[in-house]
Amino acid sequence: MTGVRQPVFLDVDTGVDDAMALVFLFGSADAELVGIASTAGNVPVHQVCQNNLGLLELCGITGVPVSRGSANPLRAQLRTAEDTHGPEGLGYARLPAPTTDLTAYDAAEAWVRAAHAHPGELIGVATGPLTNLALALRAEPTLPRLLKRLVIMGGAFDYRGNTTPVAEWNVSVDPESAAEVFAAWPADAPHLPIVLGLNLTENIAMTPQLLSLLAEAAGSSSTPMTEHDDRGTASAASNPVIRVLEDAMRFYFEFHHDQGEGYLAHLHDPLAAAVALDPELVWCRPAPVDVELTGTLTRGMTIADWSRRWGREPNALIGVDVDPAAFFDRFIERVGAFAARRGAS
Repeated sequence: MTGVRQPVFLDVDTGVDDAMALVFLFGSADAELVGIASTAGNVPVHQVCQNNLGLLELCGITGVPVSRGSANPLRAQLRTAEDTHGPEGLGYARLPAPTTDLTAYDAAEAWVRAAHAHPGELIGVATGPLTNLALALRAEPTLPRLLKRLVIMGGAFDYRGNTTPVAEWNVSVDPESAAEVFAAWPADAPHLPIVLGLNLTENIAMTPQLLSLLAEAAGSSSTPMTEHDDRGTASAASNPVIRVLEDAMRFYFEFHHDQGEGYLAHLHDPLAAAVALDPELVWCRPAPVDVELTGTLTRGMTIADWSRRWGREPNALIGVDVDPAAFFDRFIERVGAFAARRGAS
């Protein structure tokens, strides 16, 4: 850690775990969040915009532009995931009404503006469908050379899907955009995208015990959650940030429990935010990656050509291993300290 603030542009479909990623970046002294792109995915794009503006309001963050993205995928009909994230995307949580407005330009233009404002320095993070990024690449094909780093949460490599038997949610919602993004990356670009699929992110399991440690780090009162609690029990945390995160996470815990995965929740997107700032948190392997677009049973599947049978050069660095304890130590330290400061203000 150098203490230097790195410019970060975040593209999200906020979502419970996207919200946790945002708060992690708010609490990271080495991150300067220079823009937020709103992507239709977990909920429709209008609600994503409201969630992003509301989180900035809750956390007292000013000066970060929020842009509205496309309301629909490139070709497919939009599907949303209120069953997973709640009717407004943040489970049982309620955010303050925003007092700021969206930018006059759209999310694809926001990507391009941010990259030109910070050439060779900007870190891009995409934790939703890649619609906005694909449109940005159409408008500015040199974008891969302008970015310092790109981290994508998406796909599943040699691993089951969470939307279809083989497809991960973000890619499944807009597989054409994912295919365009991977195809747009030149082999001689200064970096390859870091791609964190379900095979990696499902190792990052938030539990009620870890959530209690987060409240403790924030100096907040909190009542530990259990699977025996009444559905929708409101958080009693004294800290306003912790209260929102607990109300959001309870819905997420309940969803995972109903899926037979236990009373826990996978923090896919906060891992992507953490890796964006420190790639050494994960181990990666380079490989050519493509997305299946036409298969009757396999549409949205991400394929890594580990054995190089396609004869293509690698276009991605695929996350293959992570230390969950190291991630959660950092997450709890940063988010806890941020929430404590916000609660005292």
